[in-house]
Amino acid sequence: MDILGIDIGGTFTDFVLLRNGRVRIYKTLSTPDDPARALLQGVDTLGAPATIVHGTTVATNALLERRGAATALVTTGGFGDVLVIGRGNRPTLYDLNVTRLDPPIPEAWRFELIERMLPDGSVLTPLDDSELARLVAWIGEHPVESVAICLLHSYANPSHEDQVIAALDRAARTSQRSLFIFASHRVLPEPREYERTSTTVVNAYVSPILGRYLDRLGPALRDRGVRSIRIMASDGGSMGLVTARELAARATLSGPAGGVVGAYAVARRAGFNRIITFDMGGTSTDVALVDGTLPHTSESQVGGLPVRLPSLDIHTVGAGGGSLARIDAGGALRVGPQSAGADPGPACYGRGTLPTVTDANLLLGRLQADYFLGGHMTLDVERARMAFITLAHDLFGAQSPDDEQRAALGVVRIANALMERAIRAISVERGDDPRDCALVAFGGAGPLHAAHLAAALGIRTVLIPRYPGVLSALGMIAADVTRESSRALLTTLDALDTTTLAMHIAALADEALAALAADGEDLNGCRIECVLDLRYAGQSYELPTSLESGWEKSPTPLTDLTERFHALHERRYGHAMRERRIEAVTLRVRAVSPRSAIDFAPEELPPRASPLMPRTVVQAALNGDTAALEPAPLYERDDLRPGDAIDGPAIIAQFDATTIAPPGWRVVVDADLNLIMTPLSPRLSPSAVPPA
Repeated sequence: MDILGIDIGGTFTDFVLLRNGRVRIYKTLSTPDDPARALLQGVDTLGAPATIVHGTTVATNALLERRGAATALVTTGGFGDVLVIGRGNRPTLYDLNVTRLDPPIPEAWRFELIERMLPDGSVLTPLDDSELARLVAWIGEHPVESVAICLLHSYANPSHEDQVIAALDRAARTSQRSLFIFASHRVLPEPREYERTSTTVVNAYVSPILGRYLDRLGPALRDRGVRSIRIMASDGGSMGLVTARELAARATLSGPAGGVVGAYAVARRAGFNRIITFDMGGTSTDVALVDGTLPHTSESQVGGLPVRLPSLDIHTVGAGGGSLARIDAGGALRVGPQSAGADPGPACYGRGTLPTVTDANLLLGRLQADYFLGGHMTLDVERARMAFITLAHDLFGAQSPDDEQRAALGVVRIANALMERAIRAISVERGDDPRDCALVAFGGAGPLHAAHLAAALGIRTVLIPRYPGVLSALGMIAADVTRESSRALLTTLDALDTTTLAMHIAALADEALAALAADGEDLNGCRIECVLDLRYAGQSYELPTSLESGWEKSPTPLTDLTERFHALHERRYGHAMRERRIEAVTLRVRAVSPRSAIDFAPEELPPRASPLMPRTVVQAALNGDTAALEPAPLYERDDLRPGDAIDGPAIIAQFDATTIAPPGWRVVVDADLNLIMTPLSPRLSPSAVPPA
């Protein structure tokens, strides 16, 4: 196998090359002005592989920063403000100054057509040629690059949207104008007007941007000998360039999805099936709960807008190594969500001036200036201290010698609290006990905080992969190639005929497989996965409920599906309503072209001539209760061998991350050179809840 996974993050661009069963890693600072520059530098350093799987933030950043294509929305008369009205949900109940991001399409570029389709697909108001002529003329008067078409109930009958596509396509060809056209019945043929409109708009807004990026990157990689290029998708699979250009909204969680896939692949090799993934990077932290299978959802939020396309169920908070610390108007210490990013980066990187979480870890001795990036980059301790002087003065008033360290400890504690809350959101708040899971910590900063987070949550096992700082790129190598198709059903489960359902599944499977073939995939060995979104009559939201494997070939009564839904509902909400009718809202069919399981041998490390010894003893505050610096041994991870054990307090430094073992924790090296951390005492910390 000759394949390279590339993850472009906010601070670093990560590379994992799997060649002839051996893994080689590389990191370089990201180049936000042109992400491809750092990517091509890494490819040149490592040598071009046959295949590249690329996790990109191009689509995400275009949406977050509102730098997408010049997009117009075409919708049914009276529905032009759907994007602005949205839902009545309040993410922060007690915030009296809630503000929402402006929609990506201004009011003047939302065009309303006189037409109307009913929910059953029948036509109430026909769409006539004069309306199409009015639209074509309007588009011609504006510098529109991309068009999102979302007419009412087009999931039931797309004929009006097809007429709009044909008219705009004809006009664009006649005027020799380049125009991207995206219709909701092709992007998301499902009910819920706001989500369908939002998803179609997001896709129209970012697809031209990602397309231009790929048009520049593709030839440069092919000139270097790369034969195949895939883009990591939000659902934990990857996609070819044809799909990436058509459905760029599938890449809005590209990097975080790679991390979950990589963490689960490493954890399964190590014998763990139930895990919480903890990915702390430079700008944010992403967490997910994996219980025997990757956690899929049909909707995510990006840039304040719902994207109702398949994705992994990942929760993100603005707490990363580059998150900025500040005092708010009420005098409280805050961390994030603003970040120093790659430029200027944390103060200790040599260009920034504001205090960050990375600077705090450096002042606490948890990061060592001479052991960052394997010694290839030296951190500036004095610059980090200077960044914390003002913060410490605002917190404590008159200065004392250790005030910067005390402020740094406060910053780390607040960052930990934000990340603990995120983990509780995807576990405790959904009826899952985090104490039943292993915490898989990765990202450049994850291993620094993992043990203290585990202690606060009562988690008794922490797994640090061999290459934690580049695990998202490793996950991209492991990702299957996927494509999902969906169809609205809007019927009760007892009225759903199994023969009709099988016909729907076959049609959607053919559609998904054709998309894989267009991406150049060999369809031999592909599998089909089927999910029904179910709810009790009267409910507004559904639970995805899987059909048995092979159901599409051998339909069976849906009794088992009914019981499975009751059990899922009881687990999520604490009760089941077995007397209530069940509604089938949406059918989802996923075609999967599987990749071989990651198969690599641990590094061939030379045997040690003497017992394991630390490289040095440093001054660090590792127990989390005090900022006082105390002696702590520092080990280099390359010195560790399977079976080695280290008792905390200790620091384990490596090229792509630094691991902290606080007092009371033991680190054991497994056969794959992962670090397995466990507490020496049943009581992890004064605040921890003992395991059941």
